[in-house]
Amino acid sequence: MVDYSKWDHIEVSDDEDDTHPNIDTPSLFRWRHQARVERMEEAKKERDAVETKISEHKKRLEQARESLKAAEKAEDKGKEEKFRRELEHLEKKMKELKKEDEELTNKEKKAPKNVDTLSQAGFTRTIINAPKKQDENLTEEEKLDRSQAFMDKYKKEIEHFGMLHEYHDSEDYLQKNPHLACEDTANYLALWCINLEVQEKHALMERVAHQTIIMQYILELAKSLDASPPATIRSFFTKMKKAKVDYKEYMDAFEDELKSFLLRVKERAQARIDKAMKEAEEEERQQRLGPGGLDPVEVFDSLPPELQKCFEEKDIPMLQEVLGKMPEEEAKMYLRQCIDSGLWIPDANKAQAEGREEAGVTEESEDDQYDSLSEDSDK
Repeated sequence: MVDYSKWDHIEVSDDEDDTHPNIDTPSLFRWRHQARVERMEEAKKERDAVETKISEHKKRLEQARESLKAAEKAEDKGKEEKFRRELEHLEKKMKELKKEDEELTNKEKKAPKNVDTLSQAGFTRTIINAPKKQDENLTEEEKLDRSQAFMDKYKKEIEHFGMLHEYHDSEDYLQKNPHLACEDTANYLALWCINLEVQEKHALMERVAHQTIIMQYILELAKSLDASPPATIRSFFTKMKKAKVDYKEYMDAFEDELKSFLLRVKERAQARIDKAMKEAEEEERQQRLGPGGLDPVEVFDSLPPELQKCFEEKDIPMLQEVLGKMPEEEAKMYLRQCIDSGLWIPDANKAQAEGREEAGVTEESEDDQYDSLSEDSDK
């Protein structure tokens, strides 16, 4: 259920307009706002001081526990008693600090809400209005042309960003080139990842993929804040720096998204490779088609083993013998397939001498071809 108690005491001095006519209202609002900002700064300092003390005390507790373990292991009773008393004192102090932290938390909850604390975005408190979209009236073809023009113009800059390793380098580069924070950059990087994976440049692909996810996060942040992407560059990297220390779940989410993207890239790359291989195989198949439009490889694979052996050993007498043992219709069928695929050329010597008209095959009927092969056998 939603807790509405936080709205019970709201400080909204900036919105009040029923002041005395002799009072300079804008100045009054500025003074009130300044006083509120100073109170908030003091509260922040108090919070930071408590968190610092707790953090330092945790380190001292850990050191004391390690020292006690070492003394127990060395069976040094004197040091063991000393470290045990120190540890008890530190644990007592930690309880006091936790109590102080709880009291401060309750104090913060009871503090009046104001225009600065009523709502906060996930990355930043400032919401910058996004400029009006400039491509709403463009056709799909015009959008593609504009996108391609951007990629062609900033190819080197995009690829430079794609190969950066450190967050601070990425932030500095985008701050100097804010125009790169856009969908076109993200699309170029994603396509580049697929190309690199196809080329088996896996390490470089993973580096570019990391930068691609950075750009995607910046774009998503801009959408959530209704802001232009360049305006959210600093906010994103500030959040990432804090996430390394305080928001492990955010870093985990980033890494999960990166892993998912890497998987998609590999799947797309493999699909592209498979498609290219099929196209190459089909092109090779078309080139080897026989005069009758049949594939010699497919025809050869369909032949009985005894016929395959004839072609493998290029033994015409064996071929004539094998065909002679088959039923005539079956032998003619195999002979027709062999001729249409180019595995067998009827009267090859005569065809070469005459130059073979057009397709280079005789137009004999299957009966004539079969009879010719039989005659050759008789000769």
